Amino acid sequence: MTPAENNPESGRSSSQSPGEIRLGLGVVVREPALEFTFASSSGPGGQNVNRRSTKARLRVRLEDLPLRPAAARRLATIAAGLITDEGELIITCDTSRSQRANRDECIDRLRELVAQAMVAPKPRKKTKPSRGAVERRLKAKRIKSERKSRRKQDFDG
Repeated sequence: MTPAENNPESGRSSSQSPGEIRLGLGVVVREPALEFTFASSSGPGGQNVNRRSTKARLRVRLEDLPLRPAAARRLATIAAGLITDEGELIITCDTSRSQRANRDECIDRLRELVAQAMVAPKPRKKTKPSRGAVERRLKAKRIKSERKSRRKQDFDG
């Protein structure tokens, strides 16, 4: 077993085939579903920017991600600004001068989005204010009302 297969950071585990990328617990996507394009990176970088296409753009259709329907809806909400009208998620990275590093960064960002989407929000528990809290609120309202009515009396008189 190679070190990359054993390393959880690499996204590969010994139980998955080489053509698959692990995005989260129980979420494995086939590499052909991930479409990478590379372009010239922007910003400073000297001649490397002019010679190399290091900026990575990852396109993946949401329906190609093996997520439960609820997680897919959460992903669509979380990444709303990254999704096209055709239902493709586009992640761009040009932080590194290396094409490989930018590609890996795109996959890491996708992993983070999938991890966020897989966590179901905690259901809200309905609560009722305590009797003391209600009484304090009403007392404060009474005091404020009296103060304002005194101001009006002072102004009229």
